[in-house]
Amino acid sequence: SHGNKEVFSCRGILLAVQWFWDRGHKDITVFVPSWRKEQPRPDVLITDQHILRDLEKKKILVFTPSRRVGGKRVVCYDDRFIVKLAHESDGVVVSNDTYRDLQSERPEWKRFIEERLLMYSFVNDK
Repeated sequence: SHGNKEVFSCRGILLAVQWFWDRGHKDITVFVPSWRKEQPRPDVLITDQHILRDLEKKKILVFTPSRRVGGKRVVCYDDRFIVKLAHESDGVVVSNDTYRDLQSERPEWKRFIEERLLMYSFVNDK
């Protein structure tokens, strides 16, 4: 949401990571689809891609798998990666996604999502 739904703002990810880091949270994992590493297209704008590589080097960011089949991009369902890791590590999910479909997949995930989902808003860079 940092890019106002016009661009994918890598700076927004960095701002969120920094916000939690400054408050003493050091076990932070960011999941981003691997196709975000590709050259941006006019219809899929992305800013400050170098931030993704920097966060990956620091072992904060993990790229979820994707591939091309017959010229089309095939992506994994990264929501499952997010909820599974957060549940296993007794963490918190920071997202505006409600993960409604995953709530019905496993009873323990339903309760976890209800109690451990932290939604957010950006006001400029805050």
